Amino acid sequence: MAQFVDWDLAAATAGALSKSGPRVSYAEATDVVGDLRRLTDEAAGHVADYTGLRAQVSHPPVRVVDRRDWAATNIAGLREVITPLVSRLSGDKQPGALTEAIGSRLTGVQAGTVLAYLSGRVLGQYEVFSAEPGQLLLVAPNIVEVERKLGADPRDFRLWVCLHEVTHRTQFTAVPWMRAYFLSEVQAFVDASSSGSEHLVERLRRGVATLSEAVRDPESRTSVLDIVQTPAQRAVLDRLTALMTLLEGHAEFVMDGVGPQVIPSVERIRASFNRRREAGNPLEKAIRRLLGVDVKMRQYAEGRKFVHGVVERVGMDGFNSIFNSPLTLPRLSELGDPDAWVARVHGPAGTVPAAG
Repeated sequence: MAQFVDWDLAAATAGALSKSGPRVSYAEATDVVGDLRRLTDEAAGHVADYTGLRAQVSHPPVRVVDRRDWAATNIAGLREVITPLVSRLSGDKQPGALTEAIGSRLTGVQAGTVLAYLSGRVLGQYEVFSAEPGQLLLVAPNIVEVERKLGADPRDFRLWVCLHEVTHRTQFTAVPWMRAYFLSEVQAFVDASSSGSEHLVERLRRGVATLSEAVRDPESRTSVLDIVQTPAQRAVLDRLTALMTLLEGHAEFVMDGVGPQVIPSVERIRASFNRRREAGNPLEKAIRRLLGVDVKMRQYAEGRKFVHGVVERVGMDGFNSIFNSPLTLPRLSELGDPDAWVARVHGPAGTVPAAG
């Protein structure tokens, strides 16, 4: 089996490079964990009432984690998904033992470096790789650090974050086919890369190296898009981009729809958080660009505008037909044209295709 990355070394590297969180006493830390768990439950009720979406499958309770735990969980999830894919697609193209050992360790260090950087920025995540149907993670040190920097009311800011992340959990548990569809698209992306002449494992390693280089050298001009080389890959990437833009925009739309009703200081939080997103020193801006974080920021705005446009035209129930099947998901070209999606899915008579 081709060994793509030394996952144990990746976890050790991420743990060693992850920065410590803000200073809190043991009592404060305990209170934060309890508060986030309680607010997650509160947010779940608000999201269900606002969207009309309810979980169709059981899900594990929220996990409140620190930065190292977040990185370790993501490494475990990636290992579960990527290792079988690489093994299947690399076939008999095995490099020499020494080359393989060195390559997997180098990639392990690079992957750990990237995850260590991200572990200091992520507030929450619905992690779907490790197990069905996924798990909700809230990174307590980062939430506390950001609320302090923004001068936000702790209860309000934590509920605001929970609304966003619980919406993601709802998307994957109220739509039982969503996780399998997402993973199939990831597999399709890797499948498409096998049509090139370059050894698959080496191409994937080059992608990880690009991300690691972005963390170490903000002057680098390489891009993660350098590994997207075939038309088939671009077609899959278009579908994944449309899906992620929808999911991010939907979470932002729900957050903004529920927030004013239950979070007194929501307008101040939103304004301060948007300024934080746009700000940053040159190093952070370069890393955000090369890691694709800037793309995600655009997804928030574009996706929210699309969701708002659809809800405005056909209401929340009409919007929810977007989750009927993969065929009713928006195409990339429709994200800027809600009328096109409404016409395709609802039809001129306003009918909606049955779920399937």
